[in-house]
Amino acid sequence: MYELIICEKPDAAKKIAEALADGKPIKENINGVPYYKVTRGKKDIVVACAVGHLYGLAEKGKKTWTYPVFDIEWKPISEINKKSAFSKKYLAVLKKLCKEANEFTVSTDFDIEGETIGFNIIRFACKKKDANRMKFSTLTKPDLIEAYENKMRHLDWGQANAGETRHFLDFFNGVSYSRALTSSIKAAGSFKLMSTGRVQGPALKIIVDREKEIKAFKPVPFWQIELNGDVNKGQIIAWHKEDKFWEKSSADEVIKKTKGAKEAIIESAEKRQYQQAPPTPFDLTTLQIEAYRCHRISPKETLQIAQELYTSGFISYPRTSSQILSEKLGFRKIFSELQKQKNYSDLISKLLSKKSLQPNNGKKTDPAHPAIYPTGITPHLSNEREARIYDLIVKRFMATFSEPATRETMTIEISCKDEIFIAKGTRTTEKGWHVFYQPYVNIEEEELPAVNKNDKVIVKKIKLHEKETQPPKRYTPASIIKELEKRNLGTKATRSEIVDTLFNRGYVTGKAIEATNLGIKTVETLEQYAPKIVDEELTRHFEEEMEEIREGKRKGEEVLEEAKEAITNIIVDFKKKEKDIGKKLLEANIETRDALSNLGKCPVCREGDLHMRKGKFGSFVACNQYPKCKTTFSLPKNALIKPAQKSCDTCSFPKVLAIKKGKKPMEFCLNPKCPTKHVEGDAGKEAKAIAKGEIEKSCPECKEGKLVLRGSIYGKFYGCSLYPKCKYTEKLGEGPLKEDFTKK
Repeated sequence: MYELIICEKPDAAKKIAEALADGKPIKENINGVPYYKVTRGKKDIVVACAVGHLYGLAEKGKKTWTYPVFDIEWKPISEINKKSAFSKKYLAVLKKLCKEANEFTVSTDFDIEGETIGFNIIRFACKKKDANRMKFSTLTKPDLIEAYENKMRHLDWGQANAGETRHFLDFFNGVSYSRALTSSIKAAGSFKLMSTGRVQGPALKIIVDREKEIKAFKPVPFWQIELNGDVNKGQIIAWHKEDKFWEKSSADEVIKKTKGAKEAIIESAEKRQYQQAPPTPFDLTTLQIEAYRCHRISPKETLQIAQELYTSGFISYPRTSSQILSEKLGFRKIFSELQKQKNYSDLISKLLSKKSLQPNNGKKTDPAHPAIYPTGITPHLSNEREARIYDLIVKRFMATFSEPATRETMTIEISCKDEIFIAKGTRTTEKGWHVFYQPYVNIEEEELPAVNKNDKVIVKKIKLHEKETQPPKRYTPASIIKELEKRNLGTKATRSEIVDTLFNRGYVTGKAIEATNLGIKTVETLEQYAPKIVDEELTRHFEEEMEEIREGKRKGEEVLEEAKEAITNIIVDFKKKEKDIGKKLLEANIETRDALSNLGKCPVCREGDLHMRKGKFGSFVACNQYPKCKTTFSLPKNALIKPAQKSCDTCSFPKVLAIKKGKKPMEFCLNPKCPTKHVEGDAGKEAKAIAKGEIEKSCPECKEGKLVLRGSIYGKFYGCSLYPKCKYTEKLGEGPLKEDFTKK
């Protein structure tokens, strides 16, 4: 008999086994699934793992297309989703190991999702009602030993109940509403899978509302007056104290009054110093925002990278809402470990010389985990993006312990024919935390010339600027995450996934997130016929209730009954207007499809438009005047194709963008006979000679095959004659790059 420790993922199981073993853990496996045998004192321990969720929710009984859906159950996720078939063997191993265990400990991530994973394994695979619970925020040996020796004697029932309730709520809402939308289009005489959900609907509405603000925005003209001059051998730029003139006549009066002025006088020069506090420690949202600002890494990818850094033991648990670091973490010990890394050793020496180390903690808290911090373990990073996120976390950690920066603002008032102009500049006089957070400090430095009252300014020009008010900015992948958090919609771990889903469904597009016609029409239709589906107040209400469940103030059953009643009422109203809703959604789908697939006028018939279409053998381009015009063009299968919104300068055929993961988008002409795809000069002559067999070139990679001339939608290139055994490719002339043709 032994104690079975259940981990969330294989990497965590390995680290826990290594931490708890008196000697070296014995690694064994069943059908490729690893587990570890450990001896600790006189106790035998087996450390096994899941691969995330092993159970998911599914409708009970025979599947039907009815809605709303409330009769659901937990089932092995391998039976629900084909993509999760690999998880079946992990569940089988856990079931087998459970049989000989006499004690059970859950050591999944200590949050709502981790608790749900562990709870389901304990009750369904192990057939137990409860288990011990380890709580840790890093996968370092000291933390894991402490978590084991001080493990809770029960599951965290607040997290478990809140987690299960959240899953039930998301299923009730997501499946019921998505089926309703899909059925409405079916009632309108067509078919299109649609989706929305408890948080997805309100999130889309936020983006659509911003888009409507932008489209409805009417710019208002205003005028500003700039004075450009020299003073004390320095240049100075000042703006009229009125700032914005909303009436041009008023601005013209000032210009008329100051016309021809050669000199101006310094009326006053004031300096004000202030302390700029260090940044607060990272919670997940602020990390995602900073990663996007500094490196343009999306919130979803930032979370994925942070999770990898955590499971490798390099940082603490990233899915946290906390901006607080506790002294219990042992700051000096962490810094001493970090000092071993050359990149940070000099900076950390400065911090360790301080008498006390106190972080500039923020206000946000999390009962489960502290703010994100580096553990001090020297990382072995697999790619540059991981290195960037790690560097950002380390430097933020250092900066939060450093001294405030001192900034000095200088305000100069200049009188020119009794009109007052103001120049402002701010500079850093003591860098403080800026030193530790380079190159991520985003602060402008603008130093003004040293002046005194009554100094003369030589006026070089006084200029009138005509401007207009700007519409509100579109959300970025980072700012929409911040907005969702501000409105208490979704969770720290799910917000980036929700935004990603909106992109995948075609509701939004672009780096500056723009609602598509489909997204706008979907929200408008739901606002007209079923406004509760996109009502953030209702979503926020249930978020607050789930927090009360976690705190033990409410029962999950009560919240679910309330949700069932609300969803039922929404669906009853929806069904009354199902056909009308379907017609509007279908129109929006067709309009959006055409807008996203239209490449421009057909260069053959000159009447129709070329559209991207999907067929049995993949995507292609065809004229919408078919069968009258049978013009078609093939498209590459290994890339995402989007309209380039331009024509080829050489042949006037439409151009498209081919987008491949991790590569720069490639723009090319649809015309296979376009002169740009044929190499001229010596390179062209050589290519023709190789094609005719007049010249032979050996493949430089395999040394066995010969280079042959091949062609694709992108143009001509050389490839090995032994393809697919040898996949070597080579560009010729100014043709496409090798990597554009290399097949994975």
